[in-house]
Amino acid sequence: MPATRLAVLDFARGLAVVTMAIYHLSWDLSWFSFVDWPVTHGLGWRIFAASIASSFLFLSGIGLDLSHHKGIRWRAFWRRFAVIALAAAAVSLVTYFAFGNQFVRFGILHSIALSSLVVLPFARLPVWSSVLAAVFFLTLPLWASSHEFDGQIWLWTGLGTPDYGSVDYVPLAPWAGATFAGLATSRAFRALSIWERLSAILLSDPLGRFTRLLGRHSLPIYLLHQPVLFGLVWLAVQLGPDIDRAGIAFVRNCTQSCQATGGTPEICEAACSCTLNHLKSDRVWTALTEDPGNQSLRSQMNNRYALCLAEPQSKPAQLN
Repeated sequence: MPATRLAVLDFARGLAVVTMAIYHLSWDLSWFSFVDWPVTHGLGWRIFAASIASSFLFLSGIGLDLSHHKGIRWRAFWRRFAVIALAAAAVSLVTYFAFGNQFVRFGILHSIALSSLVVLPFARLPVWSSVLAAVFFLTLPLWASSHEFDGQIWLWTGLGTPDYGSVDYVPLAPWAGATFAGLATSRAFRALSIWERLSAILLSDPLGRFTRLLGRHSLPIYLLHQPVLFGLVWLAVQLGPDIDRAGIAFVRNCTQSCQATGGTPEICEAACSCTLNHLKSDRVWTALTEDPGNQSLRSQMNNRYALCLAEPQSKPAQLN
């Protein structure tokens, strides 16, 4: 293996950074109700998010092999581990002030740091052990999940049900499996001399150089891009026209709840829009947005929703 950086790896990291920024911008736009994309729960979006997280962990595994296959370089490893761990702590702190109880307790950086500790010893073991470990961690939640792992103290395992909601959650199982897969793939590439052939790919065109630059600085970009994107969308909210984003979010969430009970998208959206219009005309909407937990107001909302839902000849459901 050449000692120089592999352009294809920097390029791959750069692509991961770009897709991550696209996802987070979409999340921000949805959070501020600029769009009605189901970023947090839509199947396609969940697959997109999972593929991005997997790519970072997979590339982390490749990096562990390329750095330590001749012998574990402990000083370099602990320096990298400390930087990532501190960055993970910073993400937790910032998101705590930004999102309250939904802050990032164990996100992608936490997962990369812990996975590197678990995976590193396998860099000196036979390659088949990395393959078995990848299968073990990827399937672990399927057969080892238990209520014994519920709660905060075991959230890093991924084997229980966390008692919180979080804007990012990437536990050890199954995600360490992607890091093991990266380690095993890199070792196979070395055995087959694939890395030597890939080192000839320079990607020196302007787009290639820019993407590689992003890849070489993926950690600072990761830490800075979301505050910048979130701030820009927030600024657009402040400077843009006055839009009833709470109303838009209500219709979107109401429609999703209605569809979950078997209603069609057209009937559900019509019933939810009808509900919002009547809540506003009955002077209930403002009070409800100020005190969403008020059971009396929620009862009025549910009653109005049932009446609106009955108009398009659909079965009433409760909005809770």
